[in-house]
Amino acid sequence: HNGAFVAAFLGFFFAQSAKVFTHYYTEQKWDFTRLVSSGGMPSSHTGLVMGLTTAIGVLEGTNSPMFAIALVFSLIVMYDASGVRLHAGKQASVLNMIITELPPDHPVSNSAGTLKDTLGHTPLQVAVGAVVGVLTGYLV
Repeated sequence: HNGAFVAAFLGFFFAQSAKVFTHYYTEQKWDFTRLVSSGGMPSSHTGLVMGLTTAIGVLEGTNSPMFAIALVFSLIVMYDASGVRLHAGKQASVLNMIITELPPDHPVSNSAGTLKDTLGHTPLQVAVGAVVGVLTGYLV
């Protein structure tokens, strides 16, 4: 069995599953679509990459080139989740508001539909995803 792969998969699985419960905590309603959706608490992408990075660090050592590659990859994913994707989601929210104010006969109001605005994560959501990944990687 490949411990690094198992740690990555479980980090993703635990973080994605936790979204159902954190959504219930904040919204007071169950939403099982959170199992397959992006955004929310915690970041499952971060859980995945940090599970992989931690497992490689435990298995290969933190001085190994594989650990360095995984760590750099993880930092890029976490930066993207809390930077680029978070701001793209905010832009989608603004565009959705603008689209609803367009006249019904406007070409964009009919073709655009609703843009997905839960693309990214807050820094806290990324940090909690990292904790889930590190714990998973260490335990596996």
